Amino acid sequence: MTRYLINRLLVSIPTLIAISIVVFGILALAPGDPMGEFATNPSITPEVRENIRRALGLDQPIPIRYIKWAWSFIQGDMGYSFTSRSPVSALMLQRLPTTLWVVGSAYIFAVLLAFPLGIISALKRYSIFDNIVTTLAFLGFSLPTFFTGLLFIILFSVQLNWLPFIYDSTLKVTDWNSFVIQVKQSIMPIVVLGLFQAAVLMRFIRSSILEQLNQDYVRTAYAKGLHQFVVVNRHILRNALIPVVTLVALDIPTVFTGALITEQVFRVPGIGALLIDSIYRNDTPVVMAITFIYAILIVVFNLVADILYGILDPRVQII
Repeated sequence: MTRYLINRLLVSIPTLIAISIVVFGILALAPGDPMGEFATNPSITPEVRENIRRALGLDQPIPIRYIKWAWSFIQGDMGYSFTSRSPVSALMLQRLPTTLWVVGSAYIFAVLLAFPLGIISALKRYSIFDNIVTTLAFLGFSLPTFFTGLLFIILFSVQLNWLPFIYDSTLKVTDWNSFVIQVKQSIMPIVVLGLFQAAVLMRFIRSSILEQLNQDYVRTAYAKGLHQFVVVNRHILRNALIPVVTLVALDIPTVFTGALITEQVFRVPGIGALLIDSIYRNDTPVVMAITFIYAILIVVFNLVADILYGILDPRVQII
């Protein structure tokens, strides 16, 4: 196990370095000027703009800027935002609780909904329940979140006036009433994200279980007189969850980096919204930090998925 982890880390480090070089190069060569917001300000002369550019290091060659950024990132310094002049880490920590609350709750909701529906749908395949669930899952998977988000806003906010359609980022939870308001404004983004993720997970779970139901070891288990719950829990799920683990491992990083589209629809001030705003403003340090952290999380959770393979299926040997 130790040697396997060391080998994976040795492969992951060059991968992350290559990702950082590519992303940094794209952002550095992309059209747009971080100092463009000063161009329309008559009180800022070209000399002042040039001094600001020099202070931010934008006058240096791209390789030098990359080396300085990489060395600072290794030391835990993500730099400063070009627009707000605040530390990038502070901006991300400010948005992280909202992202964890909304996106994390949505993913927990999706898992709790997808697993029982996927398992029951596979065990009762071609039944009325299976047809209804698979049809709803197909609709949930096909409809983009911005479309379902707008439908929810029209129905529950505009027509019924049950839920607020704009997320109040200034709300502080200090008592029971403020907590109720916080929950009410979070319901729609959580449900929209959760239903989409549940549809994806449910389809994978159902397909994985169906592949295992006709295997010889399942027929042997039933022939021994084992109860269906025991067969499903001890035998089928351990093998069927292997591809599902990969999907979950790739989705978990989004819990930390936010849901880009849904946060924009409901004006949720999460990390995803911060990334979109930073792209609009050519705020390279913020975009680079969020993108690279997402890449790190993808690599880490892929490693976690590989380790879980060996736990779920003894046939998978980690050497």
